[in-house]
Amino acid sequence: MSDAYDNIIVETRGAAALRFGWITLNRPKALNALNDALMDELGRALLSFDADDSIGCIVVTGSEKAFAAGADIAMMKPNDFPSAYMKGLISRNWDTIRQVRKPVIAAVAGFALGGGCEVAMACDMIIAADTAKFGQPEIKLGIIPGAGGTQRLPRAVGKAKAFDLVVTGRMMDAAEAERSGLVARVVAADQLHAEAESAANAICGYSLPSIIASKECINRAYEAPLSEGLLFERRLFHALFSTVDQKEGMGAFLEKRKPDFKQG
Repeated sequence: MSDAYDNIIVETRGAAALRFGWITLNRPKALNALNDALMDELGRALLSFDADDSIGCIVVTGSEKAFAAGADIAMMKPNDFPSAYMKGLISRNWDTIRQVRKPVIAAVAGFALGGGCEVAMACDMIIAADTAKFGQPEIKLGIIPGAGGTQRLPRAVGKAKAFDLVVTGRMMDAAEAERSGLVARVVAADQLHAEAESAANAICGYSLPSIIASKECINRAYEAPLSEGLLFERRLFHALFSTVDQKEGMGAFLEKRKPDFKQG
């Protein structure tokens, strides 16, 4: 990827047929605190990978100390209500991740607090190092979470756990996060990147239309009534019978061989 970035590191990884994007948040002196410049760059990189037909998945990660320790408080503090509202504080550039159709994996080590936890939750799945710490400590600043913390967190961990985290400001470790349903996998810190790469490679090996359809259906389940979600799932299930990958996948199964998906 040729674009220059100041606050993130952008790479393409994987073999020729299994390529995935890798984005590292890179403000180490600020523990990857999320300011406008970083979020603008993150959004640009995500959309660029999403538009690249050779990319099947995207991984977002940080450092060993912090995925992201939160939003940049120095950036937010001067705002009053009119300025925050009119310029779309948070909403202007934090919601870009919702436009991404391909799977996005958050690989989290160290602190994922406040906005950092919210960015991780906006990804499709979280793989955590055993050193990870999650929390929504905005209550300590006289505010509340503003990038989905009061909405995605209850959906992931339930009302009681979310209420506890938001109103006390406490952190939970990776083991508690996995027990609560926030985290998909927990691995040793030195295995985090290898685990994320393994998951990304597995995703990239399948039919991309089926992967995107799976993401859309799961997100519909997350946000819609069961009856609507079931109808949406059934329609996409039917639609995938028009793809060459469906013919290849079922043919390979019956012929007892590995499928060669063409992504269409």
